[in-house]
Amino acid sequence: MPNREALKPFLLVFPGPLRDQLVAAVLDGRKVSTTGLLVEYEVEREEPPPVGERSALIDSDGREVAVLEVTEVRILRLGDIDLQHVLDEGEGDTSVARWRAGHERFWHSAEMREGLDDPEFTVDDDTLVVAERFRVVERIGPDAPQG
Repeated sequence: MPNREALKPFLLVFPGPLRDQLVAAVLDGRKVSTTGLLVEYEVEREEPPPVGERSALIDSDGREVAVLEVTEVRILRLGDIDLQHVLDEGEGDTSVARWRAGHERFWHSAEMREGLDDPEFTVDDDTLVVAERFRVVERIGPDAPQG
């Protein structure tokens, strides 16, 4: 689609093996939700995306691989994340506790703390998160199915 309007990038974690796994899960339909920290939006001086917004899913090589459309956005306490959201993240977690432990490792990582400019950053039950649902509208790039 050469005349497609430029889209805002949709970035899952930092480039590398985890991003590659998550992008693959989006493309094969296992991952239809994601969770970010509200404070990330505040640091970037951005608002959470509105329902209907389309963005370009970016792989670890910086390539656009799909167009995603936001279908739901909820801002809630980390302690209120439910099992359905966890399952829809498509990362293989079968409990909220397991999902949270993995996400806390990421949110407490040196890279994340550096990005937030807070070396002591931690989350708790009251930390506000952005729970986002999306759908793949179109696959793009050289690996996209040809119709």
